[in-house]
Amino acid sequence: MQVMWDDPQLGWARRLKRLLVRLFVMTGLVALCTITVLLYLRAQPLPKGNTAATTVILAADGSVLDELHRGQNRKPVPLSTISPHVIAATLAVEDRRFFEHFGFDWRRMAKAIYVDVKEMRFAEGASTITMQLARNLYLSHEKTVARKLKEALYALQLELHYSKTRILELYLNQIYYGHGAYGIQAAAQTYFGKDAKDLTLAESALLVGLPKGPSLYSPYRHFDRAKARQKVVLDAMVAAGYLRPEEAASAFAEPLRLVPPGARTREPVAPYFRDAVVDMLEERYGLTEEQIFRGGLRVHTTLDPKIQRAAEEVIKQLLPKDRPLQVALVAVDPQTGAVRALVGGRDYRASPYNRAFARRQPGSTFKPVVYLAALENGFTPLTLQRSEPTTFTYDNGKTYTPKNFGDKYPNADIPLYRAIAQSDNIYAVKTLMFLGPDKVIETARRLGITSPLQPYPSLALGSMDVTPFEMAYAYATLANLGERPKPLLVTRVEDANGNVLVDEQPERVRVAEAAHAYVLTHMLQGVFAEGTGSPVRSLLKRPAAGKTGTTDYDAWLSGYTPHLAVTVWLGYDDKRPLRTASDGYLAKRLWATFVERALADAQPALFPVPDGVTTVYIDPGTGKLATETCPHPKRLAFVSGTEPTDYCQAHLPAGKRPVPPDQPDASDSLWQRLKHWWRP
Repeated sequence: MQVMWDDPQLGWARRLKRLLVRLFVMTGLVALCTITVLLYLRAQPLPKGNTAATTVILAADGSVLDELHRGQNRKPVPLSTISPHVIAATLAVEDRRFFEHFGFDWRRMAKAIYVDVKEMRFAEGASTITMQLARNLYLSHEKTVARKLKEALYALQLELHYSKTRILELYLNQIYYGHGAYGIQAAAQTYFGKDAKDLTLAESALLVGLPKGPSLYSPYRHFDRAKARQKVVLDAMVAAGYLRPEEAASAFAEPLRLVPPGARTREPVAPYFRDAVVDMLEERYGLTEEQIFRGGLRVHTTLDPKIQRAAEEVIKQLLPKDRPLQVALVAVDPQTGAVRALVGGRDYRASPYNRAFARRQPGSTFKPVVYLAALENGFTPLTLQRSEPTTFTYDNGKTYTPKNFGDKYPNADIPLYRAIAQSDNIYAVKTLMFLGPDKVIETARRLGITSPLQPYPSLALGSMDVTPFEMAYAYATLANLGERPKPLLVTRVEDANGNVLVDEQPERVRVAEAAHAYVLTHMLQGVFAEGTGSPVRSLLKRPAAGKTGTTDYDAWLSGYTPHLAVTVWLGYDDKRPLRTASDGYLAKRLWATFVERALADAQPALFPVPDGVTTVYIDPGTGKLATETCPHPKRLAFVSGTEPTDYCQAHLPAGKRPVPPDQPDASDSLWQRLKHWWRP
């Protein structure tokens, strides 16, 4: 019998053969499946791309203020008419191996997965240009695994349906560059007023850097950030071999001649207000630029078109045309906190910088903050302090010597109501030093002033910068008898499907006693009746309270009626000196003219008198209760219990008993009560 032994080498050969056969079959199956999937995807039409819907901003009456951005500000152009600099910069910073991959950059994906796993979050992306195009056309921007898988699938379909140059062309016409510009052609016209084919290397690098964060890198809002992002793009072009280092350095040093924002399209209604609304949608409500500019939102705001037109017309009429004097105006409904009008400059086309939110020295318009604190700490309208040249010492030996306007001093004891009407600086600083600066700062915070304030004696005279927006709400709180309204620009936001994303209601919080707020209001009426605001008294046909403020560089008037609180600021952006007398008067005239036009359809109204207030006539000379024989009685309001009780004896004939003068009665007609209000 013959025994057959297998050769070990033959056994390995058989096993290798079987393995190779299996690998061949598996490879064939994988290839077949891949081809089947690719043929299936190629046969399937691409879904309809997401078309951006217009976001509409509405005024309080439902009229349209602006559209963001009338669907989309997109002007598709062929790749051949796009500057080569744009193409090179885009490839360098977004997808250097764009022409080498089939929709996915495996090296970048591996690195991104490593970083994401290491940090346990979506820390780094690996999107190619094709994937970004797929996301912008068909998907949301949420960072989820499901969205990533869909993005990859759509990217593959795009690669199957289109050539690389077509995909790049679609991308450059789709991507968002900020300020309503979709696509490189719209971006070129928006920022530089030229076609995409004419963009220089410097301009191209700036624009290509914007899609990373259109708002964050906006050259209009954040020029330094835009330049830093431009350098990132130029450096990427050097690293990718598109530029030499000296070419990148030369492009970075090239001045950028941006087109003024207003030249892009026709100016919308209330553009400064519109910008404030957009900022609020992002900062307060957390909406993304994608939602705001492409989401088809309906944004309901508080703006009153009639009052806004009155503001713009008065500014255009009164502001001098021969010098670049700038302006800010904020008008607020004190009951609801609703912004009814907002102007941040004289010409949005020339400068979109919103001065309603710019910090400037408020001057004497800050004094009511000091005097509210004083009333809360025992002062009355008759509290006397001596107004004379005075040097104050603070901070362990530092000195401060304020001056009255024109270096004029009574050199006598004067009461609080007169110090307010005549804007006496010595009285104000003495009051702050008596109370302590920290107490005044705390009062400012309660009134809604959030800007940094330092505890210096000069704080009483408005030496610390605040914004017109803050001052409008501080005065609205006084008009509202000590209840601070929440700032309200947006009342409701709905998405494209009608779902409510934001629903704001008026809110008020009491920050001061009504009696103190009314007593201060009563004294602030004297500013127009006989004080620094009296030059425009003839323009006012209704009770109003307020305070003027003038520094070397700023002219203010903040004031209110029962219907409207208004702050007006005038000055130069470069802080050149004002023409003190004429510009101070101009601020007053602008304020009074605007208030009357804005409230033309509203009946004059008296400030409501709250409980805890007593109104009496006093004799200005003695500070005692006036009698019918006092020649110039003055009506003052007091917190009940702090009014004088003794009658003036100075003007009584011998043996005559004091009789108080005629006082207004609640049964008097409105006209009779208005005559009492207007009486000094």
